[in-house]
Amino acid sequence: MLSATGNLHAQTLADAVARLAACLQTAGLTRVASRLDNGPDGLILDLALRLIDAVHVPLPTFFSDGQVLHALTSSGAQCVVTGAAAAAPPGISGPLPALQQDALRCWRVAAIVERPVLPDAPACITYTSGTTGCPKGVCLSADSLLTVAASLVDASAAIAPRRHLCLMPLSTLLENVAGLYATLLSGAQVALPSLAQIGYTGASGLDVPALLRCLHQYQPESVILVPQLLLALVSAAEHGVALPASLRYIAVGGGHIGSSLLARAAALGLPVCEGDGLTECGSVVCFNRPGAVRAGSVGQPLAHAQVRIVDGEMQVGGVQALGYLGEDAPPPGPVRTGDLGHVDPDGFVHITGRRKHVFITAFGRNVSPEWVESELLQHPLLAQAVVWGEAQADNVAVLWPRRPDSDDAALAKALAEVNAGLPDYARVARFVRADAPFNAREGLLTANGRPPPRRDPRARSIRRRPQLSVAGHRRLSRNFSMTFYASLLAQTQAERERMTQVPIIQAALAGNIARADYVAFLGQAYHHVRHTVPLLMACGARLPARLEWLRTAIGEYIEEEMGHQEWILDDLVACGQAREATVLAGPSLATELLVSDAYDTIQRGNPVGFFGMVLVLEGTSVALATRAANSIAQSLELPRNAFSYLLSHGDLDIEHAGFFEKRMNRLDDPLDQQAVVHAATRFYVLYGDLFRTLRSDGVRLAEAT
Repeated sequence: MLSATGNLHAQTLADAVARLAACLQTAGLTRVASRLDNGPDGLILDLALRLIDAVHVPLPTFFSDGQVLHALTSSGAQCVVTGAAAAAPPGISGPLPALQQDALRCWRVAAIVERPVLPDAPACITYTSGTTGCPKGVCLSADSLLTVAASLVDASAAIAPRRHLCLMPLSTLLENVAGLYATLLSGAQVALPSLAQIGYTGASGLDVPALLRCLHQYQPESVILVPQLLLALVSAAEHGVALPASLRYIAVGGGHIGSSLLARAAALGLPVCEGDGLTECGSVVCFNRPGAVRAGSVGQPLAHAQVRIVDGEMQVGGVQALGYLGEDAPPPGPVRTGDLGHVDPDGFVHITGRRKHVFITAFGRNVSPEWVESELLQHPLLAQAVVWGEAQADNVAVLWPRRPDSDDAALAKALAEVNAGLPDYARVARFVRADAPFNAREGLLTANGRPPPRRDPRARSIRRRPQLSVAGHRRLSRNFSMTFYASLLAQTQAERERMTQVPIIQAALAGNIARADYVAFLGQAYHHVRHTVPLLMACGARLPARLEWLRTAIGEYIEEEMGHQEWILDDLVACGQAREATVLAGPSLATELLVSDAYDTIQRGNPVGFFGMVLVLEGTSVALATRAANSIAQSLELPRNAFSYLLSHGDLDIEHAGFFEKRMNRLDDPLDQQAVVHAATRFYVLYGDLFRTLRSDGVRLAEAT
């Protein structure tokens, strides 16, 4: 086991587990809760409890005090174990000296009048992240957990990862079973960095640079990700950040994964395997595995699981939870998942929707909109609310106030007050103000006046309106999903993808272009790159005094960009072309329009919009330049000095990307931000036209646009 505090070999780990198990038995503890960071201590405690057949109640560190108190009370835990530096949890009566260690503190839970009765032989009580305000405790046996883990080991035998990096909290059943238990059963190494080292802040915050440093430090062969973590890695890779070459297996689950995200991962060559599971089934049920992958599916069932479709709903047999705390034992037979879907003739399971309206955020958190809506409607200012967040990094609400004269600032203040009482994964980050009270025609209410079980498509017209941020909502600059730069990438994603699908770009990446194509590209590159410094100067001259810091950044850009057009002419000479011929040939119409629009943006519009062009040109260099240069060099047998522009620009723009991101995240004026987004969407089209019209037999400009 590897961690920031040191490594443990198998025998050392076993000895530590045995010592703690003896302490637990001596203290008479059979039902133990924990609220621990990822690391050796949590692993040792979990295995010690397994060794003595005691019950473990792992609690997420992001649970609110109210949720912790509910979990301790409903589970009947005798004590709760925390890190030595952690604050005392709610509902405790004092320390438990018998289990105090250097890195751990054990707290006795306040006396419970009547300790809850548990089902027979539970090993773990895992709490959902809360589809209501009170998380639900699911009781699982050791046999169930190990059966799922063993099936996962068998299913991944073709690649047999030798080191797994736990990137999700160990209180998450998916990581605990598929990451930790399966790795230990296979005899492989497991890396357990702390959540802060991974980059987590709360349930939904993520510091992407920290995540990338963690990956490179531990060099894992396998990881398990929720969709938002996958998006972080894909976005980083698309902007030239190298991921560890050691990665052979990236399992993704815990929420809906968009087909476009999977396609982007595939285009980068990332070994992503999508799966699906359910807490009530002991975690993983299906997943795409090496040698058995089908796009659009969640894979085939694991060896222990049987999946069938009844009235359109997916039902699962094989492993079943012992039951929910405080409820009767579940009926015999398969588990009704609430997922809608089908099984194709080859046994691949396809999920098409959810029977209930619980949504799963992009961080894998289950949220019932009715819970959040009910909290919102307790505020005296709010009359109606509809919340959604399926596969999103943050939640959005449509609101109607009790007093129609209430302005947006008052609504934002009300939301901030409600958010203060919610765990961070359930908070509303953005809102849309309705024009009038909700009605059934808009799809926001059913005919009986309740929010619809499944959000009606007719509500999309409201959902597409500009969304206002909630005052006081935590939007850290290191939370990549909440910065302007991240928003800029998201808002221009469609245009970026369309541009990279231009046939000649795809051909270049595959090395399937002629020398004449490459020469034509260099010729047009010269005629727009020679304008880079004049454009930067023009932009700097037009910036207002409030953006003096940006003018300083432009000065640094100018210093870096001076003379780059000469690199291109040198490449052309290495390809056997005359420098003068390129200069005299002049730009194509597409190139001239690209440059003209850049000057027009600066002179006639908001000069900050020019950075939309910077995003397009530098982002394309980072994502494509080096890959294209290497492919073309091999296929055309040209010397290395014929690619100085592409290779040096690819490397240089990787450095520029971080510089650019920081500068964009300092833009706080919505008009400046909108100018950059607007310009970037235009420049992606114009730059794409340059490539579409590059070949003599290519499309005409009128067709390209």
